[in-house]
Amino acid sequence: MRTPATYTSLVTVGDSFTEGMSDLLPDGSYRGWADLLAGRLAAAAARGDGGAGLRYANLAVRGKLIRQIADEQVDAAAAMRPDVITLVGGLNDVLRPGCDVAAVCAALESCVQRLAPACDRLVLMRSPIRRGPVATRFLPRMVELFDFVDDLAARYGAVVVDLYGAHVLGDARMWAEDRLHLTAEGHARVAEAVWQALGLPPESDWTRPLPPEVRAGWTARRVSDLRFTRAHLLPWIGRRLTGRSSGDGRSPKRAHLLPYLAPSPTTSAPAPADSAAVPATDA
Repeated sequence: MRTPATYTSLVTVGDSFTEGMSDLLPDGSYRGWADLLAGRLAAAAARGDGGAGLRYANLAVRGKLIRQIADEQVDAAAAMRPDVITLVGGLNDVLRPGCDVAAVCAALESCVQRLAPACDRLVLMRSPIRRGPVATRFLPRMVELFDFVDDLAARYGAVVVDLYGAHVLGDARMWAEDRLHLTAEGHARVAEAVWQALGLPPESDWTRPLPPEVRAGWTARRVSDLRFTRAHLLPWIGRRLTGRSSGDGRSPKRAHLLPYLAPSPTTSAPAPADSAAVPATDA
C-alpha cells in the first residue's frame, strides 16, 4: 500500500462538482471535495519522510460539457504529470435533451487516453445523483455513462469511486437549495471516498446514513419548490434557451500546479496560489 507521503501532487479536472459548488465559504468562494482532499493529502505528505508538501491544481469550471473539458482542461492536466489526476465529467451532457450518449462516452475515453499515462493514479467517478423525478427521467442515460466509466477504468487501469451507489448521497438533505450540487457535508463525504480509493487509511464511514428525516409539511415543501423554481430552475432554463453557460468567461480557481497552502486560522478558505475567490452568485 502506498504511504500518504508518496502523493505529493494532485490535479482535478471537471465541472461544478469538482469546482466545489455548493460548499460555500464565508468569503463567497467555494471549497468542495477537491480542496478538502488536497488539504488532507498535504497534511499527510508533510508528516511523511522529508516533510514533502503537496502541489495542487483544480482546473474544473462550472457548466462545462465533456467536449469542453477535453478541449480546455485535459492537455493542461496531462502536461503537469502529477501523482494523482481526478476526472469527473459527462453528467451535464446527459441531462440535456437530445444528448448523444455514445458521443459523450467517446469524448470521455479521449480524456482518459491522454490522462492515464500522465499520472501514477487516475481516479474516475460514478457521480452522485439526487433522488427525485429528474434523476428518474434521465436515469437510463446516467447508468449507460456510469457503466462506461467502469469499462474505461478496467481498460486503462483507473480507480472508480462509486458515489452513485452510495444511498446516502442520494438523500435530498445532502443537496443544496439548487438541487444540483452537494452541501458541505456531501463534499466532505466525497473527499473521504476518494481518500479511501487512493488506498489511504479510512478516517470515517462516508456511506453512513443520515438520521431519520422529519418530513416538512405540505406548505413548507411548496414554498421550497417555488423558491427553487425562481432562483435556480428558471435561470437554468434561460441559459439553455440562449446557449449560455454558468461557466462562460470563468477561469479555473487553481490553474497552475502550485504548493497547497493551508487556510490560516482567521479564514475558512484555502489559499489559492494563483487566482481570486469566485463569487457565489452565479450558480
